[in-house]
Amino acid sequence: MSILQAIRVFLFYLLLGTSSLLWCTLSFFIAPFLPFSARYRFINVYWCRFALVLVRVFLNIKVKVTGAENIPKQPCVILSNHQSTWETFFLSAYFSPLSQVLKRELLYVPFFGWAMAMLRPIAIDRDNPKAALKQVASKGDKLLKENVWVLIFPEGTRVPFGQIGKFSRSGAALAVNAGLPVLPIAHNAGKFWPKQGWGKRAGTIEVVIGAPMFAEGSGPRAIAELNDRAAAWNEQTQRDLGSLPAAAPNQAQGVA
Repeated sequence: MSILQAIRVFLFYLLLGTSSLLWCTLSFFIAPFLPFSARYRFINVYWCRFALVLVRVFLNIKVKVTGAENIPKQPCVILSNHQSTWETFFLSAYFSPLSQVLKRELLYVPFFGWAMAMLRPIAIDRDNPKAALKQVASKGDKLLKENVWVLIFPEGTRVPFGQIGKFSRSGAALAVNAGLPVLPIAHNAGKFWPKQGWGKRAGTIEVVIGAPMFAEGSGPRAIAELNDRAAAWNEQTQRDLGSLPAAAPNQAQGVA
């Protein structure tokens, strides 16, 4: 990374951190008195849009969205691959209001965590997977019934660019039990915003929004099939974006 780029990255993080502290502090005193939809816009949408402006100005990272016409009118479960912090900014601003699954410990961070708590996240204890799954199912279903988008990163954690993690079934299960589709999203953010380190690369992040996917039936088998279909779509779309190596001929044909 050149000295000039290092300076730009430093300024980006300085302004990002400062704005986050100021905005979360302001939100702590104003947002509790707003209805949830307005509170979400005040805390999350406006600040995330500001963060994306900083990304564009200082890091020269832009975004290209394909498939916006696939977004259904009724909020549903969003399943996206996870490579960086960037997609949390982008998706939080693009879909409103939105709740996402996050580590419970984040809510304990002064001001930042307190502001996040007002956005009705699904805060889970990762050390207790069974309880976490039940919480995602119960709270996620309630949020969907109240027309709130639910964002789930089925890989569970950030995965380095060029790799793909195993998709958990929690998002598919939530959608099937709620009688709603999953909205698959794939992107290549990790190419420009790597999982490790502070370095960033200029370029255009490509985000692809697929058509909503409905389960074929109900029960565990339908959940597994829907999850496998979403995972296969994400993997193929990442290959099309150049994020993953091209599939071997026998894989492309589905031959073992």
